[in-house]
Amino acid sequence: MSPLTLYHIDTTTLVVESPEFGENGMIPEKFACGGENVNPTLTIRNIPKETKSLALIMEDPDAPHGVFDHWVVWNIPPRDTIAENTVPGIVGKNSKEENNYTGPCPPSGTHHYHFKVFALDTMLELPENETDKATLEKAMEGHIIGTGVLIGLYEKTSPTPVL
Repeated sequence: MSPLTLYHIDTTTLVVESPEFGENGMIPEKFACGGENVNPTLTIRNIPKETKSLALIMEDPDAPHGVFDHWVVWNIPPRDTIAENTVPGIVGKNSKEENNYTGPCPPSGTHHYHFKVFALDTMLELPENETDKATLEKAMEGHIIGTGVLIGLYEKTSPTPVL
């Protein structure tokens, strides 16, 4: 997909952060499959005033069989915080074909988790139970007025053997 079709030419850079981990920092176990498996708090700054909604895609580009989509959300009200363990908008299908957040759970090694946030100039009319990342990206074409990403790292720790 060409950047010129997905984004407006004059997009704003959003600042996406989390109080739980820094840029390229380790995501705490709480937010992963071996922990509570809940989404971390995200803060978003520099949201354009004409934003009608936000969309969020969390993905793991290091997954062994291609990019794994962990969380697909749209029609999030334009606000500066997505709270921990919340459903901030309409949740679409992740790569497990589930409509929910799936925390980091790499089979081995350290993986990068991209929390991509998009400011949109519209609300999106999409079917919740059928929409995946590709469908969301297609619907966002020409409506993105700001983008930002936070990258966190996670490595699954093996349980300590009992001696």
